[in-house]
Amino acid sequence: MSFHCLIVDKLHDSIGPLLSAINLDYDYMPDISRDEIKEILANYEGLFIRSKTRVDADLIKGANLKFVARAGAGIDNLDQELLEEKGIEIFNAPEGNRDAVGEHTVGMILNLLHNLTQSHNQIIAGKWDREGNRGRELGSLTVGIFGYGNAGSTLAKKLKGFGCRVIAYDKYLDKTDDSDAELVDLKTFYRETEILSMHLPLTNETDQLASTEFFNKFTHSIIFLNTARGEIAPLNDILKAIEDKKILQVGLDVLECEKFAKMTDDQSNTFNRLKESGKALFTPHVAGWTFESYRRINVVLVEKIGAFLDRG
Repeated sequence: MSFHCLIVDKLHDSIGPLLSAINLDYDYMPDISRDEIKEILANYEGLFIRSKTRVDADLIKGANLKFVARAGAGIDNLDQELLEEKGIEIFNAPEGNRDAVGEHTVGMILNLLHNLTQSHNQIIAGKWDREGNRGRELGSLTVGIFGYGNAGSTLAKKLKGFGCRVIAYDKYLDKTDDSDAELVDLKTFYRETEILSMHLPLTNETDQLASTEFFNKFTHSIIFLNTARGEIAPLNDILKAIEDKKILQVGLDVLECEKFAKMTDDQSNTFNRLKESGKALFTPHVAGWTFESYRRINVVLVEKIGAFLDRG
């Protein structure tokens, strides 16, 4: 069977040659609107998306898709239950950006521990404060990784050289094949974690998981990192944990609402209070977004699709 694919988001230029190598035809329409997708989707067996397109019953009504390929790690913009029900394969590429996420998370941890951004801002403002910027060594602390999939396990590997203890909790894992982290039960995780890094997909189960109640379970006041999805850790709960001294510092690559103009008044107020706290470091959802990962995501996706085609 000949597969014809529709690409509705901008992908790395390598996608064309990679698809041609496995004999897949494609139409590249990164600027297409949702309504336009619906009009022509019945002509295609494969659909490539990133984050802008929600794949649901409305979009695929009347379609003849065999697969949907998400160029990235998260698949929270796909109605997975519906696609599985219709026998439509789902491909994503968490292997493609896991190194980027791991490096970015380490960078945020080091920045916070050693007050790099704070020091920089003070110096360019004419303030030279050595004692106020005395740092903490990562090697003296215990890092807890919540979610030990591609990104979580890669972070553990990258932390090995710092000499810190790394523990991990994953509800769906009983053991791990690597020695980079010690899998522990939830009670131990709460008791021993000093730096907490979230590496979970956004699901009904994880939505708003990192709540005030969640942060109150930790024995230590923690440094908190979220490079997963903003909805996992609501800003209001993060701010309260900072005010209650349950969180010492926070590094956020993701927000509940990542378009400032669309923030609710409550979200905007909370975000501003976090900025003013001096405890927060922000980056614009770029943890997994490097020049290398941009291409590697294509490679991973096409390898998976090629294997699917080979199975017939």
